[in-house]
Amino acid sequence: MERSLMILSRFPLAIGAVLLAAQLGCESSYRQGLPPGSPFADEGASASLLQHGVATGEVTSHSARVWFRTNGASTVQVEWMDGGPSFRSAGIQTTKDQDYTASVLLDGLKPGTAYRYVIRAGQPDESVDRLRTGPVLEGRFATAPSDNQTKPFTFVWSGDLGGQQRCRREPSGYAIFDEMLRRHPAFMIFLGDTIYSDDRCPSPPNAPGSESTASVLDEYRAKHRYQREDAALQRFLAATPVYAIWDDHEVRNNFSGPIDPLMPAGRQALLEYWPIATPQEDPFRLYRKFRWGADAEVFILDTRQYRSSNGHKDGPNKTMLGSAQREWLVEGLSHSTATWKFVVTSVPLSDQKGGTLLLPGNDSWARGADGTGFLTELRGIVDAVLVRRIA
Repeated sequence: MERSLMILSRFPLAIGAVLLAAQLGCESSYRQGLPPGSPFADEGASASLLQHGVATGEVTSHSARVWFRTNGASTVQVEWMDGGPSFRSAGIQTTKDQDYTASVLLDGLKPGTAYRYVIRAGQPDESVDRLRTGPVLEGRFATAPSDNQTKPFTFVWSGDLGGQQRCRREPSGYAIFDEMLRRHPAFMIFLGDTIYSDDRCPSPPNAPGSESTASVLDEYRAKHRYQREDAALQRFLAATPVYAIWDDHEVRNNFSGPIDPLMPAGRQALLEYWPIATPQEDPFRLYRKFRWGADAEVFILDTRQYRSSNGHKDGPNKTMLGSAQREWLVEGLSHSTATWKFVVTSVPLSDQKGGTLLLPGNDSWARGADGTGFLTELRGIVDAVLVRRIA
């Protein structure tokens, strides 16, 4: 079978979470009266302790991560099942040091199988038996097919949520997520700018709660909470696995990781609010890959954490990825047996995204008129792909 390499970038997607669906499969049915795929019985299903919904991430053929947040320290029980008579469960305590967020690894799953999970929350000293009568949230997902299985599927990608002061406009909120849900995607790739920490959401016309900018950890957390309070986003995340990566506005516009003092706080909030799997030996590593059956392998790049200062002139010593990530990408593409290899970059390839007075220099891969950019590194990657005949 012929193989192909594809680059996924946020641009030229329009601001406001415009989607593109990679249509590789067929649609499924959904319940009357609710957006397709919604696991909720009704709009009031979110209970007082669980007001920020659920999310599923890092889904593979044998595992997944389930995310949730409680409104204060709580005992939480997660139960998951595949439609059979039995279920598995895990318990966890949410604590203040993680802003009462948590993610639970569900492992030992079967490939290409639909799963449902239930989250029950109670006070820190409550027993599991008491939790069975307490607040409940539900979600669902399907695991990836095994690596040798060909199976049609659909996925969506998007980014830039709530920027340019266009945030949760009342009464519809982020209605785009209901439209995305109607596509019945197997998963979503969230290409960064999951928040706009350096922008304001004036109210009205937006829902109140994000009128200021963020520069410390608790303020970054508040920006994430504001997004997760949106009902349409909650419905989508409860029914659709997501693979999230950051761009600049999780910290501030056009930031370069190693030299930006705000990066650690923005990164911590990102890891608290998205079910991202990081390796134990490198807990801040965000670049990763995942396989979806025989036909697709997705390489998600971190274009922020290792980059040189934007203001430096382009050349062989300037990098957006860092040497370790660049080698990981080329080697991974070389050894991939997938029909389609998708490379995910949160910044555009050719658009010249100029800098600011505070942070000068071209922010994208392209080289700007001032000689800044990351074109030399991009050409090196493309040359490696051509030399190794990666397709």
